[in-house]
Amino acid sequence: MSLLRHIRVCNAHDPGHFLPLVMGDARIGTVRRDNAALLKRFPAMFGVEDARVRLVASGTPERISAAVDTVIEALVQEGRVAKWRNEVFAVSAHWGDPPLFAIDRGAVSFFGIHAYGVHLNGWWREGERLMLWIGRRSPDKLVAPDKLDNLVAGGIGGGLGVWDTLVKEAEEEASIPPELIRHAHAASAVSYRMAVKHGLRDDVLFIYDLETPPGFRPVNYDGELAEFFPMAAREALERVRDTDDFKFNVNLVIIDFALRHGLVTAADADYLALVAGLRQGGE
Repeated sequence: MSLLRHIRVCNAHDPGHFLPLVMGDARIGTVRRDNAALLKRFPAMFGVEDARVRLVASGTPERISAAVDTVIEALVQEGRVAKWRNEVFAVSAHWGDPPLFAIDRGAVSFFGIHAYGVHLNGWWREGERLMLWIGRRSPDKLVAPDKLDNLVAGGIGGGLGVWDTLVKEAEEEASIPPELIRHAHAASAVSYRMAVKHGLRDDVLFIYDLETPPGFRPVNYDGELAEFFPMAAREALERVRDTDDFKFNVNLVIIDFALRHGLVTAADADYLALVAGLRQGGE
């Protein structure tokens, strides 16, 4: 099978089924048309037009956050939005802009909000073999239970930056101490737009690489991962190519790692399509 199939899966959506969500002149999200119809019941908050949905609430970020939350609460009660995660994401038009307001993580896909995460590849060499630490997700996870994962991964919540999130998740998910994680380096980013049950995932994943030292063994503390084990990077790539063992977006992170480390080269007929396909979403 082709590696490209994962890029197609992660970018599967029909733009005609969605409307831009705007605040002022800035697009902050992408709302599915049936979800937009539901928002007509909240005219003090949303202006639903033929070609767009406008967030019309005004005031401070705190005031807007509270107002949007009342709408989300109503949608949760009706089963239109996934169960709350009690974690908020900052909403802005572009990465690095000051947040306009904050939204519960469970409602991000309903509104198609730009969302950001960070993933860490833990790697080392055994002779000529390039190795990766692979995690297996807990069977209790709401998303992709039991699927294979990177060493560390997490969404960037409101009030945190990329590095702060990486340090926090590295300690919680894999017991990586500050003196080791400081050697991680920013390596890449991938993006995608994917239709999901409640709307659209419009995600950017910032990717870090960390060469782990001899004797390092990851240990999970927060219950997010059931186990860790080493895997040759070529085997991981083969499993990405031939199976659906990995969480959907982790496939993209491993493909990116393989491209950067020469496991997929320009000799591969899909090389250019893979390079371009890893960055179809974003801003």
